[in-house]
Amino acid sequence: MIIFVDMDDVIADTYGKHIEMYNEEFKKSLSLAHFESGEVWQNVPEMHQDSIRKHARTDGFFRSLEPIKDSISVLKDLSLKHEVYIATAATQFPNSLREKSDWLDEYFPFIGWEYRIMCGHKFILKGDLLIDDRTLNLDKFDGDTLLFNSPHNVHENGYERISSWHEIAKKLL
Repeated sequence: MIIFVDMDDVIADTYGKHIEMYNEEFKKSLSLAHFESGEVWQNVPEMHQDSIRKHARTDGFFRSLEPIKDSISVLKDLSLKHEVYIATAATQFPNSLREKSDWLDEYFPFIGWEYRIMCGHKFILKGDLLIDDRTLNLDKFDGDTLLFNSPHNVHENGYERISSWHEIAKKLL
């Protein structure tokens, strides 16, 4: 089976990083529990929204992300059984291409450069399964899809949802 796995908010915690940076900048103490739905910038005062939108353009943002719980061990096991590719939109933000590559080298060294696709549109990918947190990527994918839960997609319907890498392991291993 050919499996494509998104990076941001699927194996790398960008949502949490936005909250962390917001808290540092504005001396707040928000946590994921404060966010029921929407993007982080949609859940803060309007005067702070532009600051959050700039985070992903900040040097070091993508390099300093934390891995999503259990993603490393489950992806390692999946890569022994299936053909696993990381497919991430790394061209949207100028720094992200290098930072994401370095991040993958550190946390997912078992997924070599040949299995990393840094792209824009993911509908061009041809495989069996796409695991992503953005429905715009799942909509046009010609294969099976899994929507990885995130506060920004709680109101999306019509997709098989997964909420953890433990669930993925039960389903695919």
